[in-house]
Amino acid sequence: MKRLVLAILLMSMAFPAFAELKEREAEVTFKINLNAPADLKEVRLWIPYPVSDKNQTVEDVKFSGNYTNAGVYKENEHGNTALYSEWSAPKSERVLTYSYKVKRKEVVAKGFPKSESTLSKDEFKEYLKSTSRGPVTGKVKETAERITKGKETVLEKSRAIYDWIVNNMYRDTDVKGCGTGEVERLLEALGGKCGDIHSVYIALARSVGVPSREVFGIRIPKGKEGDMTKAQHCWAEFYLPGYGWVPVDPADVRKYMLENKASGPKEIKDVVDYFFGAVNEGRIAYGKGRDIALNPPQKDGKLNYFMYPYAEADGKALDDLFGFNLGYTITFKEK
Repeated sequence: MKRLVLAILLMSMAFPAFAELKEREAEVTFKINLNAPADLKEVRLWIPYPVSDKNQTVEDVKFSGNYTNAGVYKENEHGNTALYSEWSAPKSERVLTYSYKVKRKEVVAKGFPKSESTLSKDEFKEYLKSTSRGPVTGKVKETAERITKGKETVLEKSRAIYDWIVNNMYRDTDVKGCGTGEVERLLEALGGKCGDIHSVYIALARSVGVPSREVFGIRIPKGKEGDMTKAQHCWAEFYLPGYGWVPVDPADVRKYMLENKASGPKEIKDVVDYFFGAVNEGRIAYGKGRDIALNPPQKDGKLNYFMYPYAEADGKALDDLFGFNLGYTITFKEK
């Protein structure tokens, strides 16, 4: 009976055109008592701030705390939005609570056209360029050209890179957070978390002319309520000419394979096929882009990506990329 239920679930994942798109609704609450010395003169905090789009509705946003100033700001280059707060005098505690309600839809992009229109590389140059940790030349391009040899279309190249990652990379549970995405190293190590695996996908795809980008966000865990402090997750999208942006998540394929080692070839194939062109409803999108200059601008260098809270004290980062030592919790309650 258990295998039958699993098979039915995977069939619904693999053939979403025949099923209604799933949704989840939850209230998310972020709380922080900032872990910083009391005598600091200037402390600044940026928190990823999800906004409504065609796949999610964000409403009933509330925030409060003992900050000096706070507001919601959007940076122009990538469009990332942050809840920014600052404390401009020494304080024994620096606290902030932020909550919102979100309705998130499953995203399905299937039924691709048999022919592709011409891709404008000038229009999509932002999604074809290198990033500080994801070059699109040298070893990366050589690897991508080998993977996509004989593939002519954007769709064929995208699927070949996706399949190569699924077949060659693995989820490394020892990696901190979602990983740092150092692509050339990862092509040797092959193990990482979602930020690593999708950095490889993006760099390989861009190097052979496939516009692509990461989407950074956080999962709504299973259950009716609970903790999601370390539930951050990212996935990728490529642009298919004449169709639009197509989501892919080879990292979740590798996660499924790690957590379901008894699954058979048919079950795994269903999951592989699902996550090429779909992502499930249990995730909230924050933003996109690498090498981020926030708004208001931070002082201690650009961020690799903006998926975790980030704080500075007197112009210096208080923690690393993941900010786990800043003193925050994120919880959810399903609606």
